[in-house]
Amino acid sequence: MIRALLICAGLVLAAASASAQAPAAPEPAPPAAPAAPKTWSSMSPQQQQLLKSYQGKWDSLPPERQQSLANGSQRWLSMSPEQRSSAQQRFTQWRAMPPEQRQQLRQRWQQYKSLPPEQQQRVRESFNRFRQMPPERRMELRKQWRQMSPEQRRGVNQRPAAPRPPPPPRRGGR
Repeated sequence: MIRALLICAGLVLAAASASAQAPAAPEPAPPAAPAAPKTWSSMSPQQQQLLKSYQGKWDSLPPERQQSLANGSQRWLSMSPEQRSSAQQRFTQWRAMPPEQRQQLRQRWQQYKSLPPEQQQRVRESFNRFRQMPPERRMELRKQWRQMSPEQRRGVNQRPAAPRPPPPPRRGGR
C-alpha cells in the first residue's frame, strides 16, 4: 500500500510540476509564532491517558513537541474505531519502512504542501482515480512508470498547448 502511495505520489507530483507554468519565486512564509508550552494539567484525562508514557518528561519536551502530541491525541480521540484501526495500520507500515523511504515520503509531502491549492486538488483527484482503477491497471501503470526515464516522467501529463484557431480568411484579392 505504501509503495503504491509512493508511486502514485511520484506520478502525481511529476504531473503537477510538469503542468505548472514557470514557477514564480515563492513568497517567504511569515515566521510562525513559537508554540506556547502545553501544561500536562491542561489536557483532558483521556489525552493524559493516551500520553501517559510522556508524563514524567512532559515539562522537558520542546513546546512544539508538546503541542504536536496534544493535537495528535485530540485527533485520535475524535476518530471512529474504524479510523483508529486504519491509522494504527498505517503507523505500523510507516515504522516498518527503511529510513530512506520515510525521508522520500516526507519530501514528497513537502512538495505536495508547497503546491497551490488548485494543484493540490488535481493531485487528490488523480490519486483517487488511480485508487479506483482495477488492480491490474494500477500494476500496469506502475510497471510503465518504473521503465520511464526521469525526463519521460517529467513529461507525463504535461498538457499540450491549446490548439490555435485557424487564421481568418484573407480579404483583398489574395
